[in-house]
Amino acid sequence: MAEGRYLFQVTEEYEEERIDRYISLLIDSLSRSFIQKLLKDGRVLVNEKPVKQNYRLKEGDEVSFLLPEAVEPDIRPEDIPLDILYEDDDVLVVNKPKGMVVHPAAGHYSHTLVNALMYHCHDSLSGINGVMRPGIVHRIDRDTTGSLLVCKNDMAHLSIAAQLKEHSIVRRYRAVVYGVIDQEEGRIDLPVGRDPQDRKRMAVGARNAKPAVTHYRVLQRFDRYTYIECRLETGRTHQIRVHMEAIGHPLLGDEVYRRNLPGSGKPPCRLQGQTLHAMILGFHHPRTGEYIETTAPLPDYFSHLLRILGAPQP
Repeated sequence: MAEGRYLFQVTEEYEEERIDRYISLLIDSLSRSFIQKLLKDGRVLVNEKPVKQNYRLKEGDEVSFLLPEAVEPDIRPEDIPLDILYEDDDVLVVNKPKGMVVHPAAGHYSHTLVNALMYHCHDSLSGINGVMRPGIVHRIDRDTTGSLLVCKNDMAHLSIAAQLKEHSIVRRYRAVVYGVIDQEEGRIDLPVGRDPQDRKRMAVGARNAKPAVTHYRVLQRFDRYTYIECRLETGRTHQIRVHMEAIGHPLLGDEVYRRNLPGSGKPPCRLQGQTLHAMILGFHHPRTGEYIETTAPLPDYFSHLLRILGAPQP
């Protein structure tokens, strides 16, 4: 990533917003930890003076910052097979398997998707989101399977990040949830933020929560479960998992978000985490503008579960 300078003028709607949150709202492809490092290093200026991360903005403030030149990651490429749904010189779409962590973090510095991408793409990955997340513009959870869009250069990264911000990227998931949903479809409009009681969880209505909207429709009902499709309008962390728990239908196999469903019993077969699959991903190509849509087939565990539940076989 080449070093670049960004300049914004604060409008009335961001009055009293913290500087780190302000930057994350404007460029949501930058992680909060990366933004805080920029602030700590004195790279973020307000009215040409460095500020701390808890600085509260005023209308008319001029915010500028430098994105440092990417440093060679201390993460090793690994020859891990990738299921690639689409690829060209700018982007690729990967069908992520269950159990694979997307980017390195404490306890997961190897065998991640990033390790595999570094081997496959060599030096062709965007560096905008920092050395730990080369090419990563959005993510899905470790136990969620399916489509993940990866950017090979900064031009593609900025374009895809803008599409994510505008909510123009199509993201349709398949899920099995506890309970039988009566209505054919629905819209969940509940803000999502970090749970103040448990930092590993997200929660609706939490302080500093961001707007979050999930659309769902019923595909098939079973005795105790419902097979649904979810369409993301926004893309908050754990959004589908949090939203479905909030309406009383947490995802089957999800041990983190099922507090509102005591005594729900064990799943009908052995599962590793939530039953959630990112099936359809659609976006406008960053270079050509052409609309591209990929479909990740249901993984074997998901198809097996549907057979056990009694879904008709193709």
